[in-house]
Amino acid sequence: MGSTASAPSPADTDQLAPLPYRSAEPITPERLAAEKDPAAKAALKRRRALEFPPAPEPLPEPVMDNHTHLDFPVLDDNAPADLRDALARVSLKDALDVAASVGVQGAVQVGCDLESSRFVVQAVKADERLLGAVAIHPNDAPALAEAGQLDAALAELEVLAAHPRVRAIGETGLDYFRTEAQRQPQQQESFRKHLELAKRLDLALQIHDRDAHEDVVRILLEQGAPSRVVFHCFSGDASLARICREHGWYLSFSGTVTFKNSEGLREAAALADPSLILVETDAPFLTPHPFRGRPNASYLMPQTVRVLAETRETELSRFCQQLSRNTEQVYGSWD
Repeated sequence: MGSTASAPSPADTDQLAPLPYRSAEPITPERLAAEKDPAAKAALKRRRALEFPPAPEPLPEPVMDNHTHLDFPVLDDNAPADLRDALARVSLKDALDVAASVGVQGAVQVGCDLESSRFVVQAVKADERLLGAVAIHPNDAPALAEAGQLDAALAELEVLAAHPRVRAIGETGLDYFRTEAQRQPQQQESFRKHLELAKRLDLALQIHDRDAHEDVVRILLEQGAPSRVVFHCFSGDASLARICREHGWYLSFSGTVTFKNSEGLREAAALADPSLILVETDAPFLTPHPFRGRPNASYLMPQTVRVLAETRETELSRFCQQLSRNTEQVYGSWD
């Protein structure tokens, strides 16, 4: 098991972002080095942190991004206007073309509320390289429940989930990091109802689990889990990995597994059943090391794949092939 995450070579990190993601005046290392004024240099560094990283070396075999949000804004209104304008021009086709150029041949576009779940259906109709997942995010569920609107939202989700290229209910689950204790019962109610929807439609279940491992597992066992359960952005330790292995639940690793302080995640990855491992970006979040904090996209997933292959001491081509088989087991074919 590797103890640290591999980083691209200095030559790699000096490259610019792929063209669709590149700003009009990208901040290069050379430009940073040439700037002598401390205030101006600090401003350049802040701007560079908002720019997309360079593309990694392509993978030797194709894989799929198990969880992404192509509709989420990458930058907020405080970011420079030219950067926001440049990213607004990155189309679905652009994003998927760049990802394909490094071996990420498709993705699962994931909804978090009704608006983004409607977008999921539009997106999977627009590009055959996408499959979809629809749900109400656990952090949004309590407000809907309190307003008496949760059941109506779930009814619309069921209609959206009938599209043949929607293959999962998610992301649903529990998030005790952002939800106060008094609202957690409503979150649990929503999770149970999403779980039943996944079973009724025979779809995979993508779980958002933050600081709630024990209750997530309890509810899965009490309610009876769907046939295909995915712990999106797996955040557990070796103990949870063993539970997943026992029950045949999938662990989807994001860029967090590459972080220097994520030894526990790499330990979990090392002992996971190889047939239950998936990889995702959760873009535009969780950019892998050494670009942590900068925007993420599906084209950056090869770095996470490489770290996992090294962690498991598995030859990269063979690991990619295993990932592809696992992904198809969960979601079916993209064809």
